[in-house]
Amino acid sequence: MTALSAQNARENADIPLRRLDVSEPKRFQDDTIWPCFERLRREDPVHYCEDSPYGPYWSITKYRDIIAVDSNHAVFSSERSVTIVDPPEKYWTPSFIKMSPPAHAQQRKTVSPITASENLAKLEGLIRSRVQKILDGLPRNDTFNWVDRVSIELTTQMLATLFDFPFQDRRLLTYWSDVAALTPQMGHQIDSWEKRKVVLSECLDYFTRLWSERVNSEPRADLISMMAHSPATRNMESREFLGNLILLIVGGNDTTRNSITGGVLFMSQNPSELRKLRDDGSLVPGAVSEIIRYQTPIAHMRRTAVDDLTIGHKQIRRGDKVVMWYISGNRDDEVFASPNSFIIDRENVRQHLSFGFGIHRCVGRHLAELQLKILWEEMLNRSLEVKVVGEPERVVSNFVHGYSALPVQIPG
Repeated sequence: MTALSAQNARENADIPLRRLDVSEPKRFQDDTIWPCFERLRREDPVHYCEDSPYGPYWSITKYRDIIAVDSNHAVFSSERSVTIVDPPEKYWTPSFIKMSPPAHAQQRKTVSPITASENLAKLEGLIRSRVQKILDGLPRNDTFNWVDRVSIELTTQMLATLFDFPFQDRRLLTYWSDVAALTPQMGHQIDSWEKRKVVLSECLDYFTRLWSERVNSEPRADLISMMAHSPATRNMESREFLGNLILLIVGGNDTTRNSITGGVLFMSQNPSELRKLRDDGSLVPGAVSEIIRYQTPIAHMRRTAVDDLTIGHKQIRRGDKVVMWYISGNRDDEVFASPNSFIIDRENVRQHLSFGFGIHRCVGRHLAELQLKILWEEMLNRSLEVKVVGEPERVVSNFVHGYSALPVQIPG
């Protein structure tokens, strides 16, 4: 535990439980959130926060309780919002993650072939060639930002392929993802809902042009064409189209992007695990899962109770906001031995909650794992030594658990 974390733990121990608010984005940015979750898991795993910038909410912090909520979509609805934030009605956008069956399944089924096993097999060669090019083009003996040169570049190239998006404009996808995921309350440069709407309207306009081209062409194997030609999605109104775009862009970007960065950071902090991986390349798949567990790139998902229910001896009422802290469930010592340790060959690592659980489980999880797997295989093939030479800069968010910068060097 760092000195800052130890101080934070002492301070949190003095806060009355009813006033403990784990939604504060600054705690995630300065990496002092962990003692808060440890206290809740130990003292009050189903915790009611009466007062927060996002209104009152329940925190679900234990692994099995999270699964109980995430798998009960009949009582815990995602229709209002999947984050702790309640957007003003005029800025709310529908999407299939905010739908209940059968509409949810119909729209999800429209885009799910993009990450089916046969399509991933086709993409594997392309991903590998891009990883090789990115790694071979990195500077030697100079400090650079791993987030920008590797994490963002690899994932944005992949997004451009999935959408068949003009490659030269691919960094727009990164920008739109950041604007969509980091809401105005979290200190983002887009500091009002109206500014956010203006930027995302530009996203909608761009994709509407692509839609117009593809709806009048033969069906192709990209996400826009899939939606344009599916009976479940071809008649979406513009707000729903935007909502699904945001879902696909953020979902296809943040999990992979921040796990790519987290992996380099964790290996640097745990050199014995890196040596273990270098000695045995067959550990790569397990290492990828451990990176995703340890990072937990999406810190939470939120539901709204549509009926009264008891969880952990607590009475949750209809209309209550219920937040599943995946980032806490992934550190639950009842499920993961030594959960605060980074261990690439732990036995049950694939049981992590980073992709969610139940009908809303991340549709792109296998693609995320494939990109990370290939990246680490290629780094091992090159015996690439990536030295972290400064502190990571983390984003100010209680939703996206990620990084804006990680300074590194590669010796020449």
